Amino acid sequence: MEKKKVTIINGPNMNLTGIREKHIYGDQSFDTILKELALEFPDVDLEYYQSNIEGEIISKIQETGFLSDGIILNAGGYSHTSVAIADAVKAINSPVVEVHMSNIWARESYRHSSYISPFAKGVIAGFGLDSYRLAILSLLKK
Repeated sequence: MEKKKVTIINGPNMNLTGIREKHIYGDQSFDTILKELALEFPDVDLEYYQSNIEGEIISKIQETGFLSDGIILNAGGYSHTSVAIADAVKAINSPVVEVHMSNIWARESYRHSSYISPFAKGVIAGFGLDSYRLAILSLLKK
């Protein structure tokens, strides 16, 4: 059986997971969660990409959006500001699950809307790093 290919794309400041605002994002690094996900999903080929730069995120969505079986996208603050990232998600064939570690609706009002959500298969928010595991499960379901 061929492995499913899932690409995780993280946006700005996600490289500081485990260091910044631990009361919101926890104290685990993203490297730790990637290792745990690889162990839990041995039949999934996980690709990981992180950038603080909007255009690089768009390029990665375009690069993988016709090849991956699914994309997990945590665009961080760009979720609430970037029409261009939303347009990239709308343009590709791969299903996209929008992920947020925090419950964005329990935070500042400017975080309550996302330009990406209307074009995503679904949105998972508020489960910390476990949000990524839930996103993989949702992509594996037919």
